[in-house]
Amino acid sequence: MNRNLLLRSALILAVVAIAAYFSFPPFDTAARKGKINLGLDLKGGVHLVWQINKEKLNEMGMGADLREDSIHRAVEVIRNRIDALGVKEPSIFIQGTDRIVVELPGIDNPGEAIKTIGDVAFLEFRLVDDDPQKITEAQNGRLPLGWELKYQIIPTERGDKEKIPMLVQARPVLTGDMLETAYPTSGSGFGMPEVGIEFTREGAKRFGTVTRENINKRLAILLDDVIVSAPVIRTEIPNGRAVIQGQFTSQEVQRLSRQLSGGALPVPLSLIDNRSISPTLGSDSVRQGVSAAMYGFILVVLFMAVYYFISGFIADLALCINIIMITGVLGALGFTLTLPGIAGIVLTIGMAVDANVLIFERIREERLSGKSVHESIAAGFKRAFMTIFDANITTLITAAFLFQFGTGPVKGFAVTLTIGILASMFTALFVSRVIYDILITKFDFKNLKMMRFVGDTKFDFIGKRTVAIIGSAVIIVVGMGYFMYRGDANFGIDFTGGTLVQIRGSQNIPLDEVRNKLRDIGQEKAVIQYFGNDEKDVLIKTSADAAENIFSTLKTSFTSYDLTRVRTEFVGPAIGAELRQQALLAIVFALMGILVYISWRFEFRFALGAIVALIHDVLITLGIFSMSGREISLPTIAALLTIVGYSLNDTIVVFDRIREDMNVYKKSNFHDIINMSINQTLSRTTLTSFTTLIVVIALYFLGGEVINDFAFALLVGIVFGTYSSIFIASPVLLLMEKIKKN
Repeated sequence: MNRNLLLRSALILAVVAIAAYFSFPPFDTAARKGKINLGLDLKGGVHLVWQINKEKLNEMGMGADLREDSIHRAVEVIRNRIDALGVKEPSIFIQGTDRIVVELPGIDNPGEAIKTIGDVAFLEFRLVDDDPQKITEAQNGRLPLGWELKYQIIPTERGDKEKIPMLVQARPVLTGDMLETAYPTSGSGFGMPEVGIEFTREGAKRFGTVTRENINKRLAILLDDVIVSAPVIRTEIPNGRAVIQGQFTSQEVQRLSRQLSGGALPVPLSLIDNRSISPTLGSDSVRQGVSAAMYGFILVVLFMAVYYFISGFIADLALCINIIMITGVLGALGFTLTLPGIAGIVLTIGMAVDANVLIFERIREERLSGKSVHESIAAGFKRAFMTIFDANITTLITAAFLFQFGTGPVKGFAVTLTIGILASMFTALFVSRVIYDILITKFDFKNLKMMRFVGDTKFDFIGKRTVAIIGSAVIIVVGMGYFMYRGDANFGIDFTGGTLVQIRGSQNIPLDEVRNKLRDIGQEKAVIQYFGNDEKDVLIKTSADAAENIFSTLKTSFTSYDLTRVRTEFVGPAIGAELRQQALLAIVFALMGILVYISWRFEFRFALGAIVALIHDVLITLGIFSMSGREISLPTIAALLTIVGYSLNDTIVVFDRIREDMNVYKKSNFHDIINMSINQTLSRTTLTSFTTLIVVIALYFLGGEVINDFAFALLVGIVFGTYSSIFIASPVLLLMEKIKKN
């Protein structure tokens, strides 16, 4: 073995060893912590997004006084509250300039955690004007300048609630950012639970001034814009101590004290995104995702070994190294693995084989031309390199824009797809070549057998273009017609906003009874359906922010069903519209990036053919997706962009061969050159589509209901992506050639 080959072999062993070290154990065990971070959709937990309520700030007259560090101080307040809950490894970070994202993994009771953190406890003290005439005028819509009408809600002896109107100053005299601490206490009169508070030195001084200057006036105490009490100031209070009285339970006083002690928020916040996954659903997703990956992996390995013999075993070894490298990079760099990320790994298994098939089919062609095994291998790798490079670069372009415009789990998919593509290029172009060189050098390897299902074909694909184009047009028109007919029903709450609650019972849950109970609480417009293959899981979707009310009502009504909440999602209208815009931008920028790259690497006419084929694939997938009654979500957008990358992969292989044949057969008709190139690459096209479909089918049937829509979109897209590279992209290229000549 020569020195160069020895060094290349040592590099591979080093890479595998390092990757294996950072891969094992991948997940948490009883003895050791796993090397790979799991996303909330895999281990359960709560994902919350808050945004500064600037409208509320302006109403309070504080908009101009907003400090630059307010968002950072709000993060610290929320962090203190979470620490009081005892949550392990919380993630809290600022998104943009006015949002705070909180992720709490592994929470068994998300409802209580959301209430503790979500009740933002924005504390204000405002002076009250008790003039009855002014209050009456305010109720009639004639508010004095600088004042607001608020209500104190007090329970009555009859069991209902009374709303008492109060005229309070719009600008608070004191806010919770001057609070030092808060603690539970009991009232001196009847022992009712109260919250004792102490101000900071600056706050005590301010409180003393306010109480000194407003003796015999009332001071309203507001929590989250609701008046909880409005005591009369009898004397100056210089020590900075006070109590918050109200109709509190002991549990409410404990929670409020914890919130205020963690620090009252310096600015009002609005919850705009709320998603929770139970640990049970998360563990189910891990089990189903890993199962799909394993079955897909085994089927692809067996097929490659049977079809390509020795070369197939080389591809299988490269695929194993590919998987180790992906998990190693995830573990070493601390990336988070999400459920779409597992789908990305499953998809990578299929796509990683693509590069090997390209190389093997090139080697086969060289052997048929009479070259030796060594010469065929060298020529095969050399001639396949640029095709593999171009195909993977375009997929990386789509992954980059998916990462840029995606959120949460979708970013996880983009990360694993990117790592998988880079790893597959390394294993296919470098590892496989080294193994071949070892076989030739060490074992005098001179024979290379391969099966061949697709021989030398001479189909007139271009001659059938009219029929194919008409067929595609019919499918697109019907699909898009139905898509427009469904309207907003095509989109999940990621894009429309609203609430989704998934509940699970110990026995089949009757939908009619669920619908009746929801009607009683004003949710008669909620969409109710079974989720999965049995009737124990029910999915409820509504436009209102009513997850807690829905679950508590059903939990109380169906006591014998042992109901648990396994998933909750709430997306505000603003963030839903924003996600829709980001999804559109991701697709548009990906198409533009591909157009620029192919125009640079090939010619503009090639790029135009590829773009038309991609739009064709996306439209057909959307149409069939809509006709199947499914909803478009963020993972669906990830699937569409993956289809763009995969379809382009096929198209580039065909285009690369067309460009090569144009240089070889310069006197041939362009129509004949395209047909010849498609036939020459037909074996590769069918094989790679088959291996990718194997893993996507495994993902569709074994990956679980949560990822089912994602897998369905890929299934449709791969079939029509393979079709479009032959019957759409190539005819467009022929049309552009005719236009050029004319």
